[in-house]
Amino acid sequence: MKRESLRFIAYGLVSLATLTGFKSIDPPAKKKYNVLFIAVDDLNNDLGCYGNTFVQSPNIDRLAKRGVKFDRAYTQYPLCSPSRSSLLTGYRPDKTGIYELQTHFRKNLPDVVTLPQLFKNNAYFSARIGKIFHYGVPAQIGTDGLDDPISWNQVINPKGRDKVEESKIKNLTPGRPLGSALCYYEAEGTDDEQTDGLIANEAVRLLEQKKDEPFFLAVGFFRPHTPYVAPKKYFDQYPLDKIPLPKEQANDLDDIPEAALFTKPPHWGLGEAERREAQRAYYATISFMDAQVGKLLDALDHLKLSDNTIIVLWSDHGYNVGQHGQWMKQSLFENSARVPLLISVPGGVTGKASGRTVELVDLYPTLADLCSLPAPVDLAGKSLTPLLKNPNASWAKPAYSQVLRNKIFGRSVRTERWRYTEWDEGKAGVELYDHQTDPDEFTNLSGKPEHAGTVKELAALLHKGATLATEKVKSE
Repeated sequence: MKRESLRFIAYGLVSLATLTGFKSIDPPAKKKYNVLFIAVDDLNNDLGCYGNTFVQSPNIDRLAKRGVKFDRAYTQYPLCSPSRSSLLTGYRPDKTGIYELQTHFRKNLPDVVTLPQLFKNNAYFSARIGKIFHYGVPAQIGTDGLDDPISWNQVINPKGRDKVEESKIKNLTPGRPLGSALCYYEAEGTDDEQTDGLIANEAVRLLEQKKDEPFFLAVGFFRPHTPYVAPKKYFDQYPLDKIPLPKEQANDLDDIPEAALFTKPPHWGLGEAERREAQRAYYATISFMDAQVGKLLDALDHLKLSDNTIIVLWSDHGYNVGQHGQWMKQSLFENSARVPLLISVPGGVTGKASGRTVELVDLYPTLADLCSLPAPVDLAGKSLTPLLKNPNASWAKPAYSQVLRNKIFGRSVRTERWRYTEWDEGKAGVELYDHQTDPDEFTNLSGKPEHAGTVKELAALLHKGATLATEKVKSE
């Protein structure tokens, strides 16, 4: 065939492609990742995927099989608002200045770009349903709480039957208000009548509406935060006489600094029968919340969004259910500082666990990295992307947690083996626990001469972390 004929045929094909809009010559642009950002209030690691075979959490366990489970993830502050302010701004509590439940972080950081705001600023649809920034629970359910309006394109504040029926709640610690009491209610009716059920349904509705555009959807469940309210069927999963109370040791508190204790007297004076009631109710609300997570996972699969959606599930802090006589949060023991953290990336590693020490403050740079967004350069955390590719990758970063107690700070550093804690820079006590031999933190080794070298090394590591945080604040 002559060269002129070939040229004519080629010209005709190009012209046809132009007329029909066919563009096979150029590869299609890669779709942006969506992000489903699931926050759970007051959830500890009592989950099947974390080794608790008593608690029924099939949907969170299902999520663990879809991604990477972080076995040593830690909050920066074991209290709702300080933790959430830290995670969502990407800065440690000493920079946000949030140590309690009333102050909004923008009072101290008026120009900060939050994690959801970063997505909103980069052409994502950013939406909040339920509790992401701090809410008082149960008082502020159905309101905006301490929300940050500039972070979202849309917000939804469901209020369910649990809020309406608060008068039916049984309070085992009547001297404490519902939001910080051991109290519960075995509710009548269905999941869909409860606030968390409504939250899940609204999230599914938004997924259906926004499936064809990039989204950052933050879904914040209130349970298992007290009051422990869930439909009765979830309580029925946990026979009262089968509740596995945590191990206790005689004289356990003898080597623990007084400042380390939040619950005084131990168990707030409750006997074993009442403690079983409270722990059963906590577990029932975990299973109820887990069922709502299942709705979200099912919707992603049904809408064919799973192949392009990053899923993150996290809790703002852990939760004591009687360890060392302590309940709830606001302590620096493992059960209070450690959190569940699951991340699923489309096409990434599945069903693996990472034993590296990571922090909630790492989530901001991680999601920015995965979605190729320009994060602030001074974020406190580190992208977890290397661990999402190889959960056992080399990683030398420790985890820092802190709490303010009676005008003094407790500060703790966690490595893969050790937890080291100082109260009021050591003047009000020091703790050292070897998690290799003592995962329940029963033996404080800080005063043992044979561990003096470890104390010195970890004290330097702790002070280095505190100094870096303080220097960043002073440089602003």
